[in-house]
Amino acid sequence: MLAQRTAHVEMPPDLREAFGRHRLTARHGAVLGQLAVADENTGVGDLARAMGVSLSTASELVGDLSRAGIVERREDPGNRRRTLVRLADAYRPSVEQLVAGRAAPLLRVLDGLSERDRQGFAAGLRAWAAEVRNWTPPTVDPPKTP
Repeated sequence: MLAQRTAHVEMPPDLREAFGRHRLTARHGAVLGQLAVADENTGVGDLARAMGVSLSTASELVGDLSRAGIVERREDPGNRRRTLVRLADAYRPSVEQLVAGRAAPLLRVLDGLSERDRQGFAAGLRAWAAEVRNWTPPTVDPPKTP
């Protein structure tokens, strides 16, 4: 619970107000983090894959953010079945400020590392990300009944 309150304190006032008014959550914030670094041709399916959620979940989150005016949706001119998503111009500076603020501690740490250590950190992070992407939870066998 404390982490959620802290997240709202760091949020620029216009985003905090929109999140409160539209009852948006940290999951919606995760979409914004993806869109802050994405190009203009990001589809809902791309977001779902990047976030590791189902297409329907990503679509629901994008719909909520669209109703709040934080993101804009449009039909892909090359594929009418695909919906493209982008940050609304009015909220882009606030989202970028939020993402930069969240990244600041990591950037400070990286700045204090030697080039060799930064490369090692990046290699480890890439390996971890690949493992998470390809990870399958172990199956648990039901208890045996005598």
